[in-house]
Amino acid sequence: MSSAGDWPYWLFFLLSVALICYFFFRREQRIKLATTKEINRQQSMVNLELHAFQAQMDPHFIFNSLNAIHHYILTTSTDMASLYLTRFSKLMRLMIANFNKEWISLEDDLEALELYIQLEQLRFEPQFAYRLHLSPDVIQQSTLVPPLIIQPYVQQAIWHRILQRPQKTGGQLEIFIGRDQDGLYIQVTDNGTRNELPPTSYTAAQLSRNVAIAAERLHIMSEKYHMQASIAEQDLFDETARANGNRVTIKMRHITSRQLLAG
Repeated sequence: MSSAGDWPYWLFFLLSVALICYFFFRREQRIKLATTKEINRQQSMVNLELHAFQAQMDPHFIFNSLNAIHHYILTTSTDMASLYLTRFSKLMRLMIANFNKEWISLEDDLEALELYIQLEQLRFEPQFAYRLHLSPDVIQQSTLVPPLIIQPYVQQAIWHRILQRPQKTGGQLEIFIGRDQDGLYIQVTDNGTRNELPPTSYTAAQLSRNVAIAAERLHIMSEKYHMQASIAEQDLFDETARANGNRVTIKMRHITSRQLLAG
C-alpha cells in the first residue's frame, strides 16, 4: 500500500509520461503536416509542368506552323519549307526532352526559345526583328534555369503587342540576360502597342493562361530552392512621354550546375 509520500513520485512519473506522449504526438503531427505539404507541392508542380508543356505544344501554334510549311511546299519554296520543317521538328524534340525537368541549362532553354522566335518570324518576317544578347559574365552552359519560363513572356510580347502595332513593319523584340552580383535577370523588351486583344479571343485567353502558369511555376521553384525570384512589368516611354513599348524583367538567384549538385 502506497504511502502519502509516494504521491509526488507517481505524479511526476505520470506527468513525464504525459509530456512524452504529447511531444511524440505533436512531432507526428508536424511530420504528417510537412509530408502532406510536400506531396501537395510536388503535385502542384507536376500539374503546372504538364500545363506548361501543353501551353508550349499549343495546337494553335502547331497548326499555324504546319500550315506555313504546307504553303511553302505548294508555292515550290522547297528551301523555305525544309528550313521551317527542320526548325519545327527540332523545337518539338526540345520541348519533349525538357518536359518534366526542374532545371535545364540556359543554353538549352535559349536554343528552344530562338527556334520558337524564328518560326514566328518566318510567318511574320516583315513585322518584327529580334535580338538576343547575353552578358559575357553569364556562362550559358553551366547556368541553370527552370524550363518553360521565358518563352510565354516572349510569346506575349509578339502576339499581344508587336503584332498589334498599326504599322506592319518595324517591330522590335529584344531579350537581354545578365548578372547582378549573385542574381540572374532576363529582360524581354518590345516596342509594341498597348492595344488589348478582345478578352474573349482564343489568343488573349491562351496568352494570359501561359503567363500565369509560368509565374506560378517560378514561384514554386523559388520557394523550394530559395531563388528570391520575381517578375516585374513596366511600360516604356519615349522623350515626349508617349508609350512606346513594354519590358518584363525576370529576376532569380544565379544557380549553376555545380551549386545544384553541391546543394
